[in-house]
Amino acid sequence: MDPYPGLRNAKVDFNMPFLRCIDCDLILFAVMRLLIKYAYTTKCDYGKFTISYVLKIPTGEVPFAISNAFTFREDGKDLSVYALIDQLVRKKAEDYKDAKISRINIRIYLSEMKAGVTPIISDDKIASKLWECIENKVVVEPKKARTIGYLVRPGDDLSSAEKGIETYFSEDYPDFVFKTFEERSNKMLFDFIERLAVVVRHNPSILTVYLHNLSRFDGILLLKYYASRGDKYAIKPLMRNHRLYQIAVYLGKKRLFLLRDSLTLLTSSPDNLAKNLSPQLGSKGTIQHDEVQVSNLIPLQHQLLVYMKQDILLLGGVMLKALEIYWTICNVDIVTKLTLSSLALTIFRTNYYVQNNWSIYIPNRNEDTFIRRGYYGGHSDAYIPCGDNLYYYDVNSLYPYIMKSYTMPRGETVWHGKLEGQDLDNLFGFIEAYVVCPRTISPPFLPYRDEKNQTLLFPIGKFVDVYYSEELKYARDIGYQSIPLSSYLFEKKNSIPFKSFVFDIFDRRQEAKRAGNDTMSYVYKILMNSLYGRFGINPKSTVTEIYDYDRYNYLIKKSDLILGDKLSEHYYIVSYLRNIEHVDDTDWNPPKIAVVQLSAAITACARIYMYKYISRPDCYYTDTDSVVLGGPLLEEEISSTVLGKFKLENYIKKGIFLAPKSYSFLTQEDKGIIKHKGHAKSLVDNEWFESLYVDISRTKLTSVESNFNIDWKRLNISKKETLVNLGIRIGNKREPVYDNNLWVDTVPLDVTNFIGQENRIRAYEVMRL
Repeated sequence: MDPYPGLRNAKVDFNMPFLRCIDCDLILFAVMRLLIKYAYTTKCDYGKFTISYVLKIPTGEVPFAISNAFTFREDGKDLSVYALIDQLVRKKAEDYKDAKISRINIRIYLSEMKAGVTPIISDDKIASKLWECIENKVVVEPKKARTIGYLVRPGDDLSSAEKGIETYFSEDYPDFVFKTFEERSNKMLFDFIERLAVVVRHNPSILTVYLHNLSRFDGILLLKYYASRGDKYAIKPLMRNHRLYQIAVYLGKKRLFLLRDSLTLLTSSPDNLAKNLSPQLGSKGTIQHDEVQVSNLIPLQHQLLVYMKQDILLLGGVMLKALEIYWTICNVDIVTKLTLSSLALTIFRTNYYVQNNWSIYIPNRNEDTFIRRGYYGGHSDAYIPCGDNLYYYDVNSLYPYIMKSYTMPRGETVWHGKLEGQDLDNLFGFIEAYVVCPRTISPPFLPYRDEKNQTLLFPIGKFVDVYYSEELKYARDIGYQSIPLSSYLFEKKNSIPFKSFVFDIFDRRQEAKRAGNDTMSYVYKILMNSLYGRFGINPKSTVTEIYDYDRYNYLIKKSDLILGDKLSEHYYIVSYLRNIEHVDDTDWNPPKIAVVQLSAAITACARIYMYKYISRPDCYYTDTDSVVLGGPLLEEEISSTVLGKFKLENYIKKGIFLAPKSYSFLTQEDKGIIKHKGHAKSLVDNEWFESLYVDISRTKLTSVESNFNIDWKRLNISKKETLVNLGIRIGNKREPVYDNNLWVDTVPLDVTNFIGQENRIRAYEVMRL
């Protein structure tokens, strides 16, 4: 089916017995047949496609895409995609095994279509027995807003601010005019947006409108509406990595206002923010969202409107207080910033950074790509799976402590392509090195990125990767061998650029704590912890644009496409990857202050600092700035107020540590703590952890319901079931050790990978002999 020029949808349905994800050859055959019939038979200069499965589960069907877009035609020439599809299908077979497939879909994106279609295949009768091409446009209605409102220009006295709140309620619209709930909801949203435009036009000082969680809910509904009103409004959304930061709304050529997400600037819930910043306004309150139905909206009207007004009031109060605080203490206007990390960076540069004393160098594409290989982040590992009477320690502000205590790479970087024979002590920067980790080092110290499984390992063995020079020196001192191969070297001076920033903010936080000022303590905490990550921002990102057909046609041809679709008569939506490795220099457009060498150095030094505690034989678990130990730390290492020292977070009566970020323990106060990453975290409990500790291979295919799933192709919000293989993948970071069938320990993986540098390494070894 051709929903619009440039897109084709095709599918193949399966009846009993269904295909399984492990039936790789049959899946590959079905996909190729679809491509031959509906892609390769189309006359166009350029084309891409995506593949999706529909899995059959007891409660229904779960659709999901299994790939980004593959190019099948370029400059009018057909490309071979067989091997790519084969690899992808077999990878999904590892994840979903016996899961049943009821349908395979492909979406075909075409550029510069030409008239006429010449089929390549003639065995239509055989093909028709396997599948039938029909329209595959499943539109899920979004969860409509039932109440909506806003606060216009909150003043200093928020006690009367409720008078400035305008509200809309879907059931206030007569049902004899708007006969369905959908019609009433759409009319409500229409009136709200039109009224907002009027208010802004009559108040020129209103330039920005904040909505908390604009990115993941309100903004999606608003984007869809504005896209449908392309005859009146023009929009320019700013969307990165499926996060909506801002919508600029225009009337003609004049910009009316900006819609922004306050959650990216004040990263907490409205209730928690109000508790810290505007406690005099009270709490947000609660409402049982699952119990709200169309049938009981009218009886709940007063409750819903009171709840919404309080929510709006809290956000207005919080924004006003944050504006006052940051302007007073830092001389920075938060309205000029989109995120907390960018706000922290501005405060640092405005109040603490002296360029003449310490220069920040922005790497180019080659430099950034190389150094980013040495940016590994925190260290998370589970060592001993089960234990009693344990100590859970956290470091007080680990990264700020590193930032104020360690020398950082400064000045412009210089490339050195041949370092064999160089003394490591004379090198300062990021070094591609051949390293050897003997079995005697337990646990291993240096990280290694397993690209195949997308896992960060700490293995023994022989491998080549990029490391910060200071961690290579530390590794040498504990028994590693290494040969530097190439490097980007920096200037090393005993100047620490973040010392004054961290000392000042930390001291102010301690003063606020002593004075009982929770508001300012909170402000200083989030500021101090937000700076380092801004430097490491990845230039590679997913960009989503909403533009006209000409821009759409250009993007699907020139960009690394993820998805594309038609939103309305006026707008198309396209997502693609930006700043990928193979782009031309002219397409390299990194974020401002993308200084990856700083973030990479900070995290490397943090791993050095933590290794003393991780390498204890009684270390059960670690996660970046925390350790679980079998015995207590020395008294001089413990303080709840000194930067860089440890505080006892919990005394654990019994704990089970299955994998990084997947553990369960009982505290001394008999409080159960559970952490499990992934969609199924709501399904796990202590009994589940106990059962997996006994049999770690146990898995269960189950479905997880998400109440707010975003369909980025259609800008819809809906409930969605996701199929999850509930279990723990063991052996991908460390190997389990058993004693009489009881899991008692783990050992590191053994890695050998020279990434194509074998000849160079052997030549140096021969020369050294």
